[in-house]
Amino acid sequence: MAQEKKSTPPLKDLLNAKVMARIGRAAAQAHPGFDERAYLAMARKGLDALSIMQRMNRAADSLRAHLPPDYPQALKAVRKMAPLLPGGFADMVLPEFVGRHGLGHFELSLEALRELTPYSSAEFAIRPYIAQDPDAVLTHALRWAEDENEHVRRLASEGTRPRLPWARRLPLLMAEPQRARPILEKLRADPSDYVRRSVANHLNDIAKDHPDWVLELLEGWPREPAETQWIVKHALRNLIKAGHPRALRLVGATLGAKVQLQSFSVAPKIIRLGQTLQLNATLVSTARQAQKLVIDYALHYVKKNGERSRKVFKLRTLELAGHAEIAITKNQTMADFTTRVHYPGRHAVELLVNGLTVAQGHFMLKTD
Repeated sequence: MAQEKKSTPPLKDLLNAKVMARIGRAAAQAHPGFDERAYLAMARKGLDALSIMQRMNRAADSLRAHLPPDYPQALKAVRKMAPLLPGGFADMVLPEFVGRHGLGHFELSLEALRELTPYSSAEFAIRPYIAQDPDAVLTHALRWAEDENEHVRRLASEGTRPRLPWARRLPLLMAEPQRARPILEKLRADPSDYVRRSVANHLNDIAKDHPDWVLELLEGWPREPAETQWIVKHALRNLIKAGHPRALRLVGATLGAKVQLQSFSVAPKIIRLGQTLQLNATLVSTARQAQKLVIDYALHYVKKNGERSRKVFKLRTLELAGHAEIAITKNQTMADFTTRVHYPGRHAVELLVNGLTVAQGHFMLKTD
């Protein structure tokens, strides 16, 4: 009998009753007299029905209710709590405390976010401050972009991302991306992969609203060092998938690549949830010289209403010698997860080379 696949626990369980208790113990250590029992009663009330972000808000509000009424005094306890906790996503409750309750003490709170972010990132918590006084926060963030700590440098980019997932959007920075440009320029060759990934994601956010602005910026960046080129490639990933000529040119891809499809197959033709789809293709260069190819594939998922949604996936980026042949295989398991639920029906498949469709196929998905 096949072994049953373990289901992934809900994301909200990252902030469960046990973690709430751990936060309460840290508060009691940081501030003698903290009422752990009252805090837990408030933090855990109706916990099962709350999403991950609602749980984070609840924990932050519960701390505020049971720490000193004077915000600077309460903040002093929160700062003492940070090294007492293991760090990670759940402990973003501490920056969230500052984000939700510290706007009346603007400068003090911004300094606290800079201090807390190495323990548990503050990119969500800083956004109310940007909404209140964007120029002041951007001035701080520009200084943070030169900080010796990679977490603080990352906050300069991640906190100002216009479309940060799960966070409130920043309409001003969506409309005026040039406001954050000095920060991105400072970080364009950062030695930390953690920071570079944030810069690339920030630029990818901007490209959704202002693709030409991003392309013009990146065209002006030096081709070296390698750190900068990594950011360029990752920042342009959606434009590359869409076959945007300027984006492809920036990553060195050959426009109008000369390739011939020898074979393409999608198997099995009928598949059920939990099974693996396999794509096989063979391409042959018809050019004399080497060509840089960005090879992707797209699935046209059937939606609940019967319409289809196209999703492009990265496959391979390679240099194909003149008249050379390349065989490609890709396996993808068709399984439901947090951000995608599958629906039955005919799903189309495309093979893309430098943004152009060179092959098409299909399969039937059954979910019963």
